[in-house]
Amino acid sequence: MKKIYLAGGCFWGTQHLLKQIEGVTNTQVGYANGTTPYPTYEEVYTDSTGYAETVHIEYDETKVGLATILDLYFLSIDPTSLNRQGGDCGTRYRTGIYYTSSDDIPTIEAVCNKVATRYTLPLQVEIEPLHNFYPAEEYHQDYLEKNPQGYCHIPRALIERVKELAKAAQ
Repeated sequence: MKKIYLAGGCFWGTQHLLKQIEGVTNTQVGYANGTTPYPTYEEVYTDSTGYAETVHIEYDETKVGLATILDLYFLSIDPTSLNRQGGDCGTRYRTGIYYTSSDDIPTIEAVCNKVATRYTLPLQVEIEPLHNFYPAEEYHQDYLEKNPQGYCHIPRALIERVKELAKAAQ
């Protein structure tokens, strides 16, 4: 099983979107690359801890590759927006790709370079090794499955489209 950590604004929608991808075997929302141990949502919300709302993704690379996951992730964010996605703003809502294996760097860079050609502004997506990750509180896990009418900055139609695109990429 391979893993990658993606920050795409509010983690509720990002998790829900990524779970639609066939080959993604597990997801967990949490807080990545901050400065304090065991942060709570309330602490992260202050933007004083350095954490980004992030989704930990485990995937079966025989069913889906990292490039496909990243291509679909980029459909759900504005990669030129700094510390903001949709109506959510603050450093906790920044975008980022956090890797645990340096073997993933060439794929990450190739996808980001391809995406960058679509924009006149520079990408504002952090690309860093994962320094730390703490799972979010249980009520945040699979939030949109528990609360289907809950807030999501990602359009529902895009979530359905990603499901279809992921199938087509197989």
